[in-house]
Amino acid sequence: MSKKIIIIGSGFSSLSASCYLAQLGYDVTICEKNHTIGGRARQLKKDGFTFDIGPSWYWMPDVFEKFFNDFNHKVSNFYSVEKLNPAYKVFFKNHESITIEDTLEKIYAAFELEEKGSSEKLKKFILAAKNNYDVAIKDFVYRPGISPLELVTPTTIKKVGQFFSTISKEVRKEFTNEKLIQILEFPVLFLGAKPSNTPAFYNFMNYADFGLGTWHPKGGMYQVILGIERLARSLGVKIHTDTTIKKINVENGVARGVVTSSKKIDADIVLSGADYHHSETLLDPEYRQYSEKYWNQKTFAPSSLLFYVGFDKKLKNIHHHNLFFDTDFDMHAKDIYDQPKWPDEPLFYANFTSVSDNGSAPKGKENGFFLIPLAPGLEDTEELRALYFNKIITRFEDLTYQNVQNNIIFKESFCVKDFIKEYNSYKGNAYGMANTLLQTAFLRPKLKSKKVQNLFFTGQLTVPGPGVPPSLISGKLVAGIIESQFRLSKKEQLSSKQRLNHTH
Repeated sequence: MSKKIIIIGSGFSSLSASCYLAQLGYDVTICEKNHTIGGRARQLKKDGFTFDIGPSWYWMPDVFEKFFNDFNHKVSNFYSVEKLNPAYKVFFKNHESITIEDTLEKIYAAFELEEKGSSEKLKKFILAAKNNYDVAIKDFVYRPGISPLELVTPTTIKKVGQFFSTISKEVRKEFTNEKLIQILEFPVLFLGAKPSNTPAFYNFMNYADFGLGTWHPKGGMYQVILGIERLARSLGVKIHTDTTIKKINVENGVARGVVTSSKKIDADIVLSGADYHHSETLLDPEYRQYSEKYWNQKTFAPSSLLFYVGFDKKLKNIHHHNLFFDTDFDMHAKDIYDQPKWPDEPLFYANFTSVSDNGSAPKGKENGFFLIPLAPGLEDTEELRALYFNKIITRFEDLTYQNVQNNIIFKESFCVKDFIKEYNSYKGNAYGMANTLLQTAFLRPKLKSKKVQNLFFTGQLTVPGPGVPPSLISGKLVAGIIESQFRLSKKEQLSSKQRLNHTH
């Protein structure tokens, strides 16, 4: 019999790991507490409208392609993607805006229009960012974070200085126009930290933005989840929803399976893709690697206040992705990281997939996804949610020159309390642990437990970090560690192939 693995959770990292492990011949079962799979990447359907209720940006298409290539497939075998043009629009105060289009040439022209001479600076900046992207993909993000020596290659040695400068410093060395600075600092918000706390090396996110572009899977981000689910099931992975794990069973320091609400499930290996902090609470205290003090001292990516809104008409002056930077960027960042509180004047993001994907809203109508980044752990009440929706929708109307409040068919919200309830998320964080200097690579929580044999972790709180592409990579990394420790015999691999053939 092949070794049996139980995976807790069914987000991107868990699904990714399940595919790699099943391909290697392990007997893999996923247990998901919610009614549908996907972790934070779930879907809301209501009155003919469809919303991705979690991730909404499809960046780094090469990582998705690489994932499916590992199984002799292409992305197009599972879902179709299109490059968005424009990628997004940024609204500033005084009704000014900048549109980021789909090629570097158009983006250079937009910068030059805003500030004379900036296009040449941007060309140099993007060239450096592309170089860092190539290094990141080749030498950095596919390393399992076991030792500092993983990062020491002839190429990375030359980049060491960039870990002691910041995105903010490097951007401001070249650019003085505040609008351009904000656009260049925006991508690192996906890494969960302020630009002033994010190592300069991570400017490779600017290449991901401008160089590789912004894409959209037809039918929404949930199509990616469904595609990976199809792949996983074709490899023999079993998936159980509505299955809450109450405890990780440990005997004499070795993980032996899990306990659900109704039964005990034995396994040779346990892998948790659930929130790392929560996963450790499923262990008796003596088996936990990280204390509450440890978690409390870490810099977490923001939580979010999200609204899913159905409009009974098509909206004007908007694109698929829209950023509203018409208030003080630095002040909002302070309210998230320095003195956590509800922001007085929040920046926000609005997404209307129905602009480019007709299937996500009924004809003549629009679906709106609004997001306000917040500090994790804040008080979360219906009154606060209503107050902040009013704040942003009023500004939205002003900046897009239209009235929309009387055209709202329905509005649903999701915030700190929901992230905790639905995902067991530490303090209700939305994106995991931030990629600051002291929380990069081997300095992040480990993929393999130091205290329990046969227990492993994956996801946004471990390596390589927050975001959908890193989560796919995290699944691959942990599968590699498991394989190196539990290599299957030829007999076990043959047994696995026979089991899979019987399944099909």
